[in-house]
Amino acid sequence: MDGTAEQARQARWRRSAVPAALMLAAFTFNTAENLPIGLLELIAESLRVSVPTVGLLVTGYGVTVAVASVPLAHVMRGVARRHVLTTLLAALVVSSVVAALATSYGLLLAARLLTALAQALFWAVMGPVAVGLFAPGVRGRILGVLSVAGSLALVLGVPAGTWLGHRTGWPVPIAAPSALGLISLVTIAVFLPTTRPDQEQAAYGTRPDARRFGTVLMAGTLAATGAFTGFTYIVKFLGDVSGFEQATASVLLVVFGAACPAGVTITGAVLDRFPQAALTTAVATQAVGMLGLCAVGAEPVAAVVFLVLMGGALGPVFMTAQNAMLHCAPGRTDLALAANSGSYNARIAAGAALGGLVLRLADVRDTFLTGGLLTAGGCAVLHGAGALRRGGAGSRAKGRRTRPG
Repeated sequence: MDGTAEQARQARWRRSAVPAALMLAAFTFNTAENLPIGLLELIAESLRVSVPTVGLLVTGYGVTVAVASVPLAHVMRGVARRHVLTTLLAALVVSSVVAALATSYGLLLAARLLTALAQALFWAVMGPVAVGLFAPGVRGRILGVLSVAGSLALVLGVPAGTWLGHRTGWPVPIAAPSALGLISLVTIAVFLPTTRPDQEQAAYGTRPDARRFGTVLMAGTLAATGAFTGFTYIVKFLGDVSGFEQATASVLLVVFGAACPAGVTITGAVLDRFPQAALTTAVATQAVGMLGLCAVGAEPVAAVVFLVLMGGALGPVFMTAQNAMLHCAPGRTDLALAANSGSYNARIAAGAALGGLVLRLADVRDTFLTGGLLTAGGCAVLHGAGALRRGGAGSRAKGRRTRPG
């Protein structure tokens, strides 16, 4: 009896400590990825390089995550998740310290790429580890909590790092992720048991379906590419089309960022009950937000409303796609999530490039039209797949009813 009670107590500690450590790690990785955005000029002046060159610290990071996610997940598929996570967090700690101490651009870039490699694999293993501690009926809620933590990086982490950097110098905020990463590392090392990856509770999809996996990946590709086709140029849109001053546009970016975790929180509360509807609704909301900005973005109040709709959908689109893949992954869930995470970073780059092309050929309003139409295409993919699935189920049911006895 005492042994059973002790096991139950340890399980409760794991279900509290491990998700909390993963939330902190998600927040830290996302903050580390985007920190240079607010420190571009400080780093450029310190290291005597151009601002566009410093911008490559962000672009190169995203490209590394996009390229490395699936190969790393495949190579590490047989290693216990406890060992994988502690190694990744150790890499985050070391690379953050090296980046803060860098006196040359080359060393800073190398440290950033090490962090990117760690993040590429982190997103693949984090979800299965966290949700595997809980019953399948609440896993969407857990994924929602993790997503909120990640989305808070743009609302809290990057602004705080920017503020700190302008008061103390850029190395201080660049080093800060090392402290947060160390807390997550120790927690994972203490509370996460060492088990074989293929024996974990969420190692495989609950309802494997290769066709559904392909549908979700395609819809997510269209939605994410569409989102960043417009969002990359949102400041220009708010100034040129909506007529906002630069200071007001900066405030609206904060509003946009705050809408993201709010949308994730709301979606996470219903994700377990309505997983398919949540994905379709998130993609549709993003399409409405972008097309609404294109249509009536010249009206300041309308622009704010549709901006909030777009921001409130951006996080849920990624989260609901991740949740779908935990269910429909045709093989290991870590490989499925690695494919989604890697392609998501590729879509960001593709969207920004497409928006730039549209901007050269037309105007900034058309970047949102293009992005909205791509996102609407994602809705069409999901709707068409759902109709085919319902039609197939109906045909099978009709066949069973008419089969001679």
